[in-house]
Amino acid sequence: MTDQTEMAQPQTAPAETATGEAAPHPEAALHPIRLSANQPTGRFYRGGARIAAFRNAGAAVEYTPEDWVASTTSVRGQGTTGQTRLESGELLADAIERSPRAWLGDAHLDAFGVDTMLLVKLLDAGQRLPVHAHPGREFALSHLGSARGKAEAWYLLNPGTVHLGLTRDVSIAELRALVDAQDVEGMLGIMHEVAVEAHQTVFVPPGVLHAIGEGILLAEVQEPQDLSILLEWRDFELDGENDGHLDLGFDAALTAVETRARTRAQIDALIGPAGHDGDCLPGEAHRYFQLERLTVDGETLVAAGYAVLITVAGAVDVVEADGAGTPAEAGATVVLPHSAGAVILRGEGVVLVARPPAPASAPGTRP
Repeated sequence: MTDQTEMAQPQTAPAETATGEAAPHPEAALHPIRLSANQPTGRFYRGGARIAAFRNAGAAVEYTPEDWVASTTSVRGQGTTGQTRLESGELLADAIERSPRAWLGDAHLDAFGVDTMLLVKLLDAGQRLPVHAHPGREFALSHLGSARGKAEAWYLLNPGTVHLGLTRDVSIAELRALVDAQDVEGMLGIMHEVAVEAHQTVFVPPGVLHAIGEGILLAEVQEPQDLSILLEWRDFELDGENDGHLDLGFDAALTAVETRARTRAQIDALIGPAGHDGDCLPGEAHRYFQLERLTVDGETLVAAGYAVLITVAGAVDVVEADGAGTPAEAGATVVLPHSAGAVILRGEGVVLVARPPAPASAPGTRP
């Protein structure tokens, strides 16, 4: 692969007016942009090799288990780390801020402002992830000053085991005792253990305790926040006593965790069938994000709108109205600006299309 296919094309600098001032940057139509990997280093859990293999990218750096795709989100407390940079060196977030209508479209801007409302990742669990949960919007707003929590959903690229939700009701005091003792076996013992297949999806509502099993490679869609309440850190390079509670203290942070039991049927309702084309997620996920799976055999239309594409199998070209094509074989990631319009996927393969929530489906969520 060449750098030209891997990276975004540089943006054109704004012209100057007759007075010498910079003219407003034109909201010209943009094109699909193929992205290279964006893997923050030195994460607290092992992984990275499966992402490198999936992307056909050669040797992996250890402790780079996440690829933040088309990211306008930073790793919590680490400046711009985690954000995607274009080939010019400009942050994607800044490019969107400069040309929001071209990137996001009027309807999105009216509903959400200049905010993609979406973060997509590839995740390689080189070891089982710690037991943790993410706050919901109400908690995030009242305790953290953020209009978004962190709902997420996974598309499994290989099989494995996950822990998801509680098998019985617990009290916050019981959770706190498990945390203080770092009783990992006790934590896992009160959670559902679920075997998942490749190409299944799992929706994780805010507050639900979960842990991704060792060996799993997945694509994740989520609200664009880095907010985690860590109950477990015993066997990880983490200072959980200081960093596990979002600077709130565990007494406050644990009130964001769901303490009621979910039946196995309720857990199963969060898990989609393997290989299901079309909308991949349960209806309750739609207020947070959208995820569609497309099997391409010839040509398949992708509607206009801001989106992130991941080719999970085969090879396709992302073809614009003028016939220009962007190659996207298995492992490729492409961001579609709104102004690129509808595109055609041409070839044979399986492609995930991740989008923000539809404006009409998420009232009152503008940051």
